[in-house]
Amino acid sequence: CVAAAVSVQARSAFHFPAFQRALQTGAFAAKALRHKMDPMENQGALSDESKGLPFGELIRDYEPGPETQWRFGKPNYARVNKAYFANRVKTHKDGSLEAIVSRIIKNWEVETHNISDVNQWKTMDVSKFTAQLNGGEKVNAQLMCDTGRYNMLIGETPDYSAALQTFESSNSIFGSAMPDGFAFEVLEVLSGPPTVTFKWRHFGAYSGEYTDKHGVKHKGNGEIINVVGMCIAQVNDKLIIESLDVYYSPDDMIKPLVTKTKA
Repeated sequence: CVAAAVSVQARSAFHFPAFQRALQTGAFAAKALRHKMDPMENQGALSDESKGLPFGELIRDYEPGPETQWRFGKPNYARVNKAYFANRVKTHKDGSLEAIVSRIIKNWEVETHNISDVNQWKTMDVSKFTAQLNGGEKVNAQLMCDTGRYNMLIGETPDYSAALQTFESSNSIFGSAMPDGFAFEVLEVLSGPPTVTFKWRHFGAYSGEYTDKHGVKHKGNGEIINVVGMCIAQVNDKLIIESLDVYYSPDDMIKPLVTKTKA
């Protein structure tokens, strides 16, 4: 199948006990990346700029509920949107399956990164939701909320250890490496609901500094980091996500951070 063709490149497993130890010993210090969050606002709708409207497209339309509390302050997607529109390789017609899936995933990213109460999540059926990487162990909504998407979707590699990181520390590491953001785009949708199979790309300029799992710092040379993978999403008749099976090689993301460096 399509997923198997991708998964042969890497089988990076998600280690539950290691993550639980990290959660128990890690200190959760809520702090905002200055260019991505407004810590003075912990409620309210996304700005038009975050939705993409100044660029002529509505690329995310997440609407928080009246009781929703933003984890680090209201997110600001202005900088990553600029990178997205400047460097994307696909432009999808509004209303196309690709545009719809892209918006769903971007809204999912808003929610899972910025809302710490899973009971306030709307893009997923949290009673059913699971996610897994390369056919590995399944993660439920609460564990993903606690540990963060980066840790869940990278796991253990020669130069990054999810078990050593918390939600906050992982975001600090990758926010420092790619200060203009790590944009997401849907390349192609291969099958529609309820089982949505699509090819995706994550990309961002490596213009900052990456600290590997050994504590060694690597200064980026400014090149664009490109990561391509597949995802099989199960959704219900309201396009609410019930599961995500993600397939890609985590080394495609981490290895360039230690090799595409300034001399």
